[in-house]
Amino acid sequence: QVQLVESGGGLVQAGGSLRLSCAASGSIFNIPAMGWYRQAPEKQRELVAAINSGGSTDYADSVKGRFTISRDNAKNTVYLQMNSLKPEDTAVYYCQMKIRRFGRGSSERDYWGQGTQVTVSS
Repeated sequence: QVQLVESGGGLVQAGGSLRLSCAASGSIFNIPAMGWYRQAPEKQRELVAAINSGGSTDYADSVKGRFTISRDNAKNTVYLQMNSLKPEDTAVYYCQMKIRRFGRGSSERDYWGQGTQVTVSS
């Protein structure tokens, strides 16, 4: 099956930066959309950023101007560059991709990474 593997999480001080990566592997025809979600302790998962195949992006208001989402189609990879990190950004970050597998008529479906911990200390 398609698998998404995340990397890049860690511990950083407030004001620092981290770059998350998520690479998809398996039988993939195309990936119409990629995104990042996060879930803080005792809180619901929320959308952080998303990018479609045309490069159009969406960001949560809380990260606008600080985070940048990008994609490398040749590598089936999505990135999240996180700058000016705040303690409020502490959460487990999950990548998500809408993937269409090989086979005509195959509809796109959502796949999720395993999650990577981002901890921002004050």
